[in-house]
Amino acid sequence: MWTTFLDALLLQAGYNAALVAVGAALLGVAAGTTGTFLVLRKRALVSDAIAHATLPGIGLAFICMIALGGDGRNLAGLMLGSALTAAAGLLLVAWISRATRLSEDAAIGAVLSVFFGFGIVLLTLIQTMSSGRQAGLDGLLLGSTAGMLFQDGIIIAVGGALAVAAVFALRRPMTLVAFDAEFAKASGWNVGYIDLAIMGLVLGVTVIGLKIVGLILIVAMLIIPAVSARFWTERTEHVVLGAGLIGGLSGYVGAALSASAPAVPTGPIIVLVCAFLFVLSLLFAPIRGVLASLLRHRRFQVRVHRRQGLLALAHSEAIHDRMTLAVLRRDGLIRADGVATDIGRAQAAKALLDERRWEIVRQLQFAEGAKANFDGLTPIEGVLTKDELAEVDRRLGPLSIVGG
Repeated sequence: MWTTFLDALLLQAGYNAALVAVGAALLGVAAGTTGTFLVLRKRALVSDAIAHATLPGIGLAFICMIALGGDGRNLAGLMLGSALTAAAGLLLVAWISRATRLSEDAAIGAVLSVFFGFGIVLLTLIQTMSSGRQAGLDGLLLGSTAGMLFQDGIIIAVGGALAVAAVFALRRPMTLVAFDAEFAKASGWNVGYIDLAIMGLVLGVTVIGLKIVGLILIVAMLIIPAVSARFWTERTEHVVLGAGLIGGLSGYVGAALSASAPAVPTGPIIVLVCAFLFVLSLLFAPIRGVLASLLRHRRFQVRVHRRQGLLALAHSEAIHDRMTLAVLRRDGLIRADGVATDIGRAQAAKALLDERRWEIVRQLQFAEGAKANFDGLTPIEGVLTKDELAEVDRRLGPLSIVGG
Protein backbone atom coordinates (compact mmCIF):
# COMPACT_ATOMS: atom_id res chain seq x y z
CA MET A 1 0.00 0.00 0.00
CA TRP A 2 2.78 2.43 0.89
CA THR A 3 4.43 1.94 -2.49
CA THR A 4 1.13 2.65 -4.21
CA PHE A 5 0.59 5.69 -1.99
CA LEU A 6 4.05 7.04 -2.87
CA ASP A 7 3.33 6.51 -6.56
CA ALA A 8 0.05 8.40 -6.16
CA LEU A 9 1.83 11.29 -4.42
CA LEU A 10 4.31 11.44 -7.30
CA LEU A 11 1.45 11.30 -9.83
CA GLN A 12 2.63 7.91 -11.05
CA ALA A 13 -0.48 5.88 -10.12
CA GLY A 14 -2.29 6.34 -13.42
CA TYR A 15 -3.99 9.06 -15.40
CA ASN A 16 -7.24 9.13 -13.43
CA ALA A 17 -5.48 9.14 -10.05
CA ALA A 18 -3.25 12.03 -11.12
CA LEU A 19 -6.23 13.95 -12.46
CA VAL A 20 -8.17 13.49 -9.22
CA ALA A 21 -5.16 14.45 -7.05
CA VAL A 22 -4.52 17.68 -8.94
CA GLY A 23 -8.23 18.53 -9.03
CA ALA A 24 -8.64 17.83 -5.31
CA ALA A 25 -5.62 20.00 -4.48
CA LEU A 26 -6.95 22.90 -6.52
CA LEU A 27 -10.37 22.51 -4.93
CA GLY A 28 -8.78 22.48 -1.47
CA VAL A 29 -6.90 25.71 -2.12
CA ALA A 30 -10.05 27.42 -3.40
CA ALA A 31 -12.19 26.13 -0.52
CA GLY A 32 -9.64 27.05 2.15
CA THR A 33 -9.09 30.63 0.97
CA THR A 34 -12.80 31.26 0.39
CA GLY A 35 -13.91 29.66 3.65
CA THR A 36 -11.59 31.91 5.65
CA PHE A 37 -13.85 34.92 5.20
CA LEU A 38 -16.92 32.82 5.94
CA VAL A 39 -15.38 31.82 9.27
CA LEU A 40 -14.17 35.35 10.08
CA ARG A 41 -17.65 36.68 9.28
CA LYS A 42 -19.07 34.08 11.71
CA ARG A 43 -21.34 32.60 9.06
CA ALA A 44 -19.99 29.09 8.82
CA LEU A 45 -23.49 27.61 8.97
CA VAL A 46 -24.43 29.42 5.75
CA SER A 47 -22.13 27.08 3.83
CA ASP A 48 -24.22 24.14 5.04
CA ALA A 49 -27.40 25.73 3.71
CA ILE A 50 -25.77 26.48 0.36
CA ALA A 51 -24.42 22.94 0.06
CA HIS A 52 -27.75 21.27 0.81
CA ALA A 53 -29.60 23.66 -1.47
CA THR A 54 -27.60 22.37 -4.44
CA LEU A 55 -29.26 18.94 -4.35
CA PRO A 56 -32.59 19.85 -5.99
CA GLY A 57 -30.66 21.69 -8.68
CA ILE A 58 -28.79 18.50 -9.52
CA GLY A 59 -32.05 16.61 -9.90
CA LEU A 60 -33.75 19.33 -11.94
CA ALA A 61 -30.71 19.76 -14.19
CA PHE A 62 -30.60 16.01 -14.85
CA ILE A 63 -34.29 15.92 -15.78
CA CYS A 64 -33.97 18.98 -18.04
CA MET A 65 -30.92 17.63 -19.87
CA ILE A 66 -32.62 14.28 -20.46
CA ALA A 67 -35.76 16.03 -21.72
CA LEU A 68 -33.64 18.02 -24.17
CA GLY A 69 -31.98 14.84 -25.43
CA GLY A 70 -28.61 15.46 -23.79
CA ASP A 71 -26.42 13.60 -21.35
CA GLY A 72 -28.07 13.90 -17.95
CA ARG A 73 -24.76 13.45 -16.15
CA ASN A 74 -22.92 16.27 -17.90
CA LEU A 75 -20.93 17.93 -15.11
CA ALA A 76 -21.28 21.46 -16.46
CA GLY A 77 -25.07 21.11 -16.65
CA LEU A 78 -25.29 19.64 -13.17
CA MET A 79 -23.13 22.47 -11.81
CA LEU A 80 -25.34 25.07 -13.44
CA GLY A 81 -28.49 23.54 -11.98
CA SER A 82 -26.98 23.21 -8.52
CA ALA A 83 -25.73 26.82 -8.66
CA LEU A 84 -29.21 28.11 -9.49
CA THR A 85 -30.97 26.33 -6.62
CA ALA A 86 -28.14 27.15 -4.21
CA ALA A 87 -28.46 30.82 -5.14
CA ALA A 88 -32.23 30.57 -4.63
CA GLY A 89 -31.69 29.01 -1.22
CA LEU A 90 -29.21 31.70 -0.24
CA LEU A 91 -31.54 34.50 -1.31
CA LEU A 92 -34.41 32.82 0.53
CA VAL A 93 -32.37 32.68 3.75
CA ALA A 94 -31.54 36.38 3.40
CA TRP A 95 -35.18 37.28 2.73
CA ILE A 96 -36.52 35.26 5.68
CA SER A 97 -33.95 36.83 8.02
CA ARG A 98 -34.78 40.33 6.81
CA ALA A 99 -38.57 40.11 6.43
CA THR A 100 -39.45 38.06 9.51
CA ARG A 101 -38.47 37.88 13.15
CA LEU A 102 -36.63 34.61 12.62
CA SER A 103 -32.90 34.65 13.26
CA GLU A 104 -30.49 33.71 10.49
CA ASP A 105 -29.71 30.29 11.96
CA ALA A 106 -33.44 29.45 12.12
CA ALA A 107 -33.86 30.53 8.48
CA ILE A 108 -30.85 28.43 7.50
CA GLY A 109 -32.28 25.39 9.27
CA ALA A 110 -35.62 25.74 7.51
CA VAL A 111 -34.19 26.29 4.04
CA LEU A 112 -31.56 23.58 4.45
CA SER A 113 -34.06 20.90 5.43
CA VAL A 114 -36.70 21.83 2.83
CA PHE A 115 -34.28 22.03 -0.10
CA PHE A 116 -32.48 18.85 0.87
CA GLY A 117 -35.75 16.99 1.29
CA PHE A 118 -36.92 18.21 -2.12
CA GLY A 119 -33.64 17.06 -3.64
CA ILE A 120 -33.96 13.57 -2.15
CA VAL A 121 -37.49 13.29 -3.60
CA LEU A 122 -36.18 14.32 -7.03
CA LEU A 123 -33.35 11.77 -6.90
CA THR A 124 -35.85 9.07 -5.96
CA LEU A 125 -38.05 9.98 -8.93
CA ILE A 126 -35.03 10.04 -11.24
CA GLN A 127 -34.21 6.44 -10.29
CA THR A 128 -37.60 5.39 -11.69
CA MET A 129 -37.03 7.09 -15.05
CA SER A 130 -36.66 4.77 -18.03
CA SER A 131 -34.21 7.04 -19.88
CA GLY A 132 -30.92 8.61 -18.90
CA ARG A 133 -27.86 7.31 -17.02
CA GLN A 134 -29.03 7.93 -13.50
CA ALA A 135 -26.92 5.19 -11.92
CA GLY A 136 -24.42 6.72 -9.52
CA LEU A 137 -26.02 10.16 -9.57
CA ASP A 138 -26.39 9.99 -5.80
CA GLY A 139 -22.59 9.82 -5.64
CA LEU A 140 -22.63 13.60 -5.80
CA LEU A 141 -23.78 13.56 -2.19
CA LEU A 142 -20.38 12.34 -0.98
CA GLY A 143 -18.32 12.75 -4.13
CA SER A 144 -17.49 10.29 -6.88
CA THR A 145 -14.16 10.45 -8.72
CA ALA A 146 -14.05 7.02 -10.34
CA GLY A 147 -15.28 8.29 -13.70
CA MET A 148 -13.71 11.71 -13.59
CA LEU A 149 -12.86 12.99 -17.07
CA PHE A 150 -10.27 15.48 -18.26
CA GLN A 151 -12.93 18.08 -19.00
CA ASP A 152 -14.24 17.65 -15.45
CA GLY A 153 -10.75 18.41 -14.15
CA ILE A 154 -10.54 21.48 -16.38
CA ILE A 155 -13.86 22.77 -15.02
CA ILE A 156 -12.68 22.29 -11.43
CA ALA A 157 -9.28 23.88 -12.15
CA VAL A 158 -10.72 26.92 -13.90
CA GLY A 159 -13.45 27.38 -11.29
CA GLY A 160 -10.97 27.08 -8.43
CA ALA A 161 -8.54 29.51 -10.05
CA LEU A 162 -11.31 32.06 -10.57
CA ALA A 163 -12.41 31.70 -6.93
CA VAL A 164 -8.85 32.24 -5.66
CA ALA A 165 -8.40 35.24 -7.98
CA ALA A 166 -11.66 36.76 -6.71
CA VAL A 167 -10.56 36.26 -3.10
CA PHE A 168 -7.26 38.00 -3.84
CA ALA A 169 -9.03 40.91 -5.55
CA LEU A 170 -11.63 41.38 -2.81
CA ARG A 171 -9.52 40.46 0.22
CA ARG A 172 -9.34 43.99 1.68
CA PRO A 173 -13.06 44.85 1.71
CA MET A 174 -13.97 41.30 2.78
CA THR A 175 -11.50 41.50 5.67
CA LEU A 176 -12.88 44.87 6.72
CA VAL A 177 -16.48 43.62 6.64
CA ALA A 178 -15.55 40.41 8.47
CA PHE A 179 -14.04 42.29 11.42
CA ASP A 180 -16.09 45.48 11.61
CA ALA A 181 -19.09 45.79 9.30
CA GLU A 182 -20.13 49.14 10.79
CA PHE A 183 -16.72 50.69 10.15
CA ALA A 184 -16.75 49.26 6.61
CA LYS A 185 -20.12 50.86 6.02
CA ALA A 186 -18.90 54.18 7.40
CA SER A 187 -15.85 53.92 5.11
CA GLY A 188 -18.10 53.79 2.06
CA TRP A 189 -18.24 50.06 1.38
CA ASN A 190 -21.57 48.44 0.58
CA VAL A 191 -21.65 45.72 3.23
CA GLY A 192 -24.56 43.96 1.57
CA TYR A 193 -22.68 43.60 -1.71
CA ILE A 194 -19.53 42.40 0.06
CA ASP A 195 -21.54 39.79 1.96
CA LEU A 196 -23.13 38.76 -1.31
CA ALA A 197 -19.68 38.41 -2.88
CA ILE A 198 -18.53 36.15 -0.02
CA MET A 199 -21.65 34.01 -0.37
CA GLY A 200 -21.20 33.91 -4.14
CA LEU A 201 -17.64 32.63 -3.75
CA VAL A 202 -18.80 29.97 -1.30
CA LEU A 203 -21.54 28.99 -3.73
CA GLY A 204 -19.02 28.68 -6.56
CA VAL A 205 -16.63 26.51 -4.54
CA THR A 206 -19.53 24.34 -3.40
CA VAL A 207 -20.61 23.75 -6.98
CA ILE A 208 -17.14 22.90 -8.32
CA GLY A 209 -16.55 20.56 -5.37
CA LEU A 210 -19.56 18.36 -6.14
CA LYS A 211 -17.59 15.85 -8.20
CA ILE A 212 -14.75 15.33 -5.73
CA VAL A 213 -16.13 15.63 -2.21
CA GLY A 214 -19.88 15.98 -2.76
CA LEU A 215 -22.37 18.54 -1.55
CA ILE A 216 -22.39 17.27 2.05
CA LEU A 217 -18.64 17.09 2.67
CA ILE A 218 -17.76 20.32 0.87
CA VAL A 219 -18.79 22.14 4.04
CA ALA A 220 -15.83 20.56 5.83
CA MET A 221 -13.45 21.74 3.09
CA LEU A 222 -14.74 25.29 3.46
CA ILE A 223 -14.55 25.46 7.25
CA ILE A 224 -11.86 23.12 8.61
CA PRO A 225 -8.83 24.55 6.74
CA ALA A 226 -9.71 28.10 7.81
CA VAL A 227 -10.22 27.07 11.43
CA SER A 228 -6.97 25.10 11.38
CA ALA A 229 -4.99 28.01 9.92
CA ARG A 230 -6.40 30.33 12.59
CA PHE A 231 -4.43 28.42 15.23
CA TRP A 232 -1.13 29.31 13.56
CA THR A 233 -1.32 33.06 13.12
CA GLU A 234 -3.02 36.29 14.16
CA ARG A 235 -2.80 37.98 10.74
CA THR A 236 -5.68 37.68 8.28
CA GLU A 237 -3.53 37.37 5.16
CA HIS A 238 -1.56 34.57 6.78
CA VAL A 239 -4.78 32.80 7.74
CA VAL A 240 -5.92 32.97 4.11
CA LEU A 241 -2.61 31.56 2.86
CA GLY A 242 -2.51 28.90 5.58
CA ALA A 243 -6.08 27.83 4.89
CA GLY A 244 -5.32 27.49 1.20
CA LEU A 245 -2.22 25.44 1.97
CA ILE A 246 -4.03 23.15 4.42
CA GLY A 247 -6.96 22.71 2.04
CA GLY A 248 -4.70 21.96 -0.92
CA LEU A 249 -2.58 19.52 1.09
CA SER A 250 -5.69 17.76 2.40
CA GLY A 251 -7.10 17.36 -1.09
CA TYR A 252 -3.83 16.11 -2.59
CA VAL A 253 -2.92 13.66 0.19
CA GLY A 254 -6.52 12.46 0.56
CA ALA A 255 -6.77 11.76 -3.17
CA ALA A 256 -3.45 9.89 -3.05
CA LEU A 257 -4.63 7.77 -0.12
CA SER A 258 -7.85 6.98 -1.96
CA ALA A 259 -5.89 5.97 -5.06
CA SER A 260 -3.76 3.57 -3.00
CA ALA A 261 -6.89 1.96 -1.52
CA PRO A 262 -9.45 1.92 -4.36
CA ALA A 263 -12.27 0.65 -2.14
CA VAL A 264 -12.07 3.81 -0.01
CA PRO A 265 -14.13 6.82 -1.26
CA THR A 266 -12.12 9.93 -2.08
CA GLY A 267 -14.34 12.62 -0.53
CA PRO A 268 -14.50 11.19 3.02
CA ILE A 269 -10.75 10.46 2.99
CA ILE A 270 -9.98 14.07 2.02
CA VAL A 271 -12.14 15.31 4.88
CA LEU A 272 -10.45 12.91 7.32
CA VAL A 273 -7.01 14.18 6.26
CA CYS A 274 -8.30 17.71 6.73
CA ALA A 275 -9.56 16.76 10.20
CA PHE A 276 -6.17 15.23 11.04
CA LEU A 277 -4.44 18.49 10.14
CA PHE A 278 -6.99 20.32 12.27
CA VAL A 279 -6.13 18.15 15.29
CA LEU A 280 -2.41 18.77 14.72
CA SER A 281 -3.08 22.51 14.57
CA LEU A 282 -5.27 22.40 17.65
CA LEU A 283 -2.61 20.62 19.69
CA PHE A 284 0.71 21.91 18.37
CA ALA A 285 0.23 25.32 16.73
CA PRO A 286 2.66 27.76 18.40
CA ILE A 287 0.23 30.69 18.50
CA ARG A 288 -3.11 29.32 19.73
CA GLY A 289 -2.51 25.58 20.09
CA VAL A 290 -3.36 23.71 23.27
CA LEU A 291 0.27 22.75 23.98
CA ALA A 292 1.49 26.31 23.46
CA SER A 293 -1.23 27.60 25.80
CA LEU A 294 -0.22 25.09 28.46
CA LEU A 295 3.43 26.07 28.14
CA ARG A 296 2.58 29.77 28.40
CA HIS A 297 0.48 29.08 31.48
CA ARG A 298 3.31 27.05 32.98
CA ARG A 299 5.84 29.83 32.33
CA PHE A 300 3.46 32.35 33.88
CA GLN A 301 3.09 30.18 36.99
CA VAL A 302 6.87 29.93 37.30
CA ARG A 303 7.20 33.73 37.05
CA VAL A 304 4.54 34.21 39.73
CA HIS A 305 6.16 31.73 42.12
CA ARG A 306 9.60 33.23 41.52
CA ARG A 307 8.33 36.73 42.22
CA GLN A 308 6.46 35.71 45.34
CA GLY A 309 9.44 33.71 46.56
CA LEU A 310 11.80 36.64 46.12
CA LEU A 311 9.45 38.95 48.03
CA ALA A 312 9.21 36.37 50.80
CA LEU A 313 13.02 36.26 51.01
CA ALA A 314 13.17 40.07 51.09
CA HIS A 315 10.76 40.13 54.04
CA SER A 316 12.52 37.18 55.75
CA GLU A 317 9.30 35.15 55.60
CA ALA A 318 9.16 31.35 55.60
CA ILE A 319 8.32 29.74 52.27
CA HIS A 320 6.08 26.68 52.45
CA ASP A 321 4.85 26.35 48.87
CA ARG A 322 6.65 23.43 47.20
CA MET A 323 6.58 24.88 43.70
CA THR A 324 7.97 28.20 44.92
CA LEU A 325 10.81 26.41 46.68
CA ALA A 326 11.48 24.28 43.58
CA VAL A 327 11.64 27.36 41.33
CA LEU A 328 14.00 29.21 43.68
CA ARG A 329 16.28 26.18 44.00
CA ARG A 330 16.32 25.61 40.24
CA ASP A 331 17.40 29.22 39.64
CA GLY A 332 20.07 29.06 42.33
CA LEU A 333 18.34 31.63 44.53
CA ILE A 334 18.25 29.44 47.65
CA ARG A 335 20.31 26.50 48.90
CA ALA A 336 18.91 23.04 49.56
CA ASP A 337 18.27 24.02 53.21
CA GLY A 338 16.15 27.03 52.12
CA VAL A 339 18.73 29.72 52.96
CA ALA A 340 19.08 32.44 50.33
CA THR A 341 22.25 32.54 48.25
CA ASP A 342 24.10 35.77 47.49
CA ILE A 343 22.32 35.96 44.11
CA GLY A 344 19.01 35.23 45.81
CA ARG A 345 19.49 38.03 48.35
CA ALA A 346 20.44 40.50 45.62
CA GLN A 347 17.44 39.62 43.46
CA ALA A 348 15.14 39.65 46.50
CA ALA A 349 16.31 43.17 47.32
CA LYS A 350 15.70 44.18 43.70
CA ALA A 351 12.17 42.68 43.79
CA LEU A 352 11.40 44.60 46.98
CA LEU A 353 12.79 47.81 45.47
CA ASP A 354 10.56 47.35 42.41
CA GLU A 355 7.53 46.88 44.65
CA ARG A 356 8.29 50.18 46.37
CA ARG A 357 8.90 51.84 43.03
CA TRP A 358 5.45 50.75 41.83
CA GLU A 359 3.87 52.22 44.92
CA ILE A 360 5.29 55.55 43.77
CA VAL A 361 4.29 54.96 40.11
CA ARG A 362 0.64 54.46 41.12
CA GLN A 363 0.60 57.99 42.48
CA LEU A 364 2.12 59.63 39.37
CA GLN A 365 0.12 61.18 36.54
CA PHE A 366 2.78 60.90 33.83
CA ALA A 367 3.02 57.10 34.09
CA GLU A 368 -0.57 56.23 33.14
CA GLY A 369 0.61 54.13 30.20
CA ALA A 370 3.08 52.24 32.39
CA LYS A 371 0.40 51.52 34.98
CA ALA A 372 -1.85 50.09 32.27
CA ASN A 373 0.91 47.80 30.95
CA PHE A 374 2.35 46.58 34.25
CA ASP A 375 1.46 42.98 35.11
CA GLY A 376 3.36 42.73 38.39
CA LEU A 377 5.94 40.38 36.89
CA THR A 378 7.72 42.37 34.18
CA PRO A 379 10.90 44.15 35.37
CA ILE A 380 10.19 47.81 35.92
CA GLU A 381 12.98 48.79 33.51
CA GLY A 382 10.99 47.15 30.72
CA VAL A 383 7.93 49.33 31.35
CA LEU A 384 9.23 52.77 32.42
CA THR A 385 11.54 54.99 30.40
CA LYS A 386 14.89 56.03 31.91
CA ASP A 387 13.56 59.51 32.69
CA GLU A 388 10.43 58.10 34.34
CA LEU A 389 12.51 55.66 36.39
CA ALA A 390 14.87 58.43 37.47
CA GLU A 391 11.89 60.51 38.65
CA VAL A 392 10.48 57.55 40.56
CA ASP A 393 13.85 56.92 42.28
CA ARG A 394 14.16 60.62 43.12
CA ARG A 395 10.79 60.52 44.86
CA LEU A 396 11.61 57.23 46.52
CA GLY A 397 14.72 58.71 48.06
CA PRO A 398 17.49 56.76 49.80
CA LEU A 399 15.48 53.51 49.64
CA SER A 400 16.20 53.37 45.89
CA ILE A 401 19.78 52.23 46.55
CA VAL A 402 18.55 48.96 48.13
CA GLY A 403 20.00 46.03 46.27
CA GLY A 404 22.21 48.28 44.19
